[in-house]
Amino acid sequence: MPLMPKRVKYRKVQRGSRGGLAQKGNQLAYGEYGLQSLERGWITAIQIEACRVAANRAMKRKGKLWIRIFPDKPITKKPLEVRMGKGKGGVDQWVAVVKPGTMLFELDGVPETLAKECLRLAATKLPLRVRFVQRHAHD
Repeated sequence: MPLMPKRVKYRKVQRGSRGGLAQKGNQLAYGEYGLQSLERGWITAIQIEACRVAANRAMKRKGKLWIRIFPDKPITKKPLEVRMGKGKGGVDQWVAVVKPGTMLFELDGVPETLAKECLRLAATKLPLRVRFVQRHAHD
């Protein structure tokens, strides 16, 4: 079962504004290493799950992975070959809205080389450009 909210106030939402940079959630908060987005876009619940699986496989039960984004936006889609009109389609998937600078994943408890490899594998599952970041000694 992919990530999605337990309950929502409204079943369907509009596309919304995607401008600007991430003001919060743009710093390392939990781990030593992180994956930070460089572009804006939507990341689906299935893509987040694919990243989690890829990173955890590479870690081989060592270290800890934090997922810093949550898909709380419902995206609707009308069925194929349906005529125009008759209202908005049903909820098709859930996405997380990501702005440039958003911290997507964090890792700790593994060496830097392994952390880089884990997050590189996770990054291949994402539709955005991302960068590897790490906490500095003086932070």
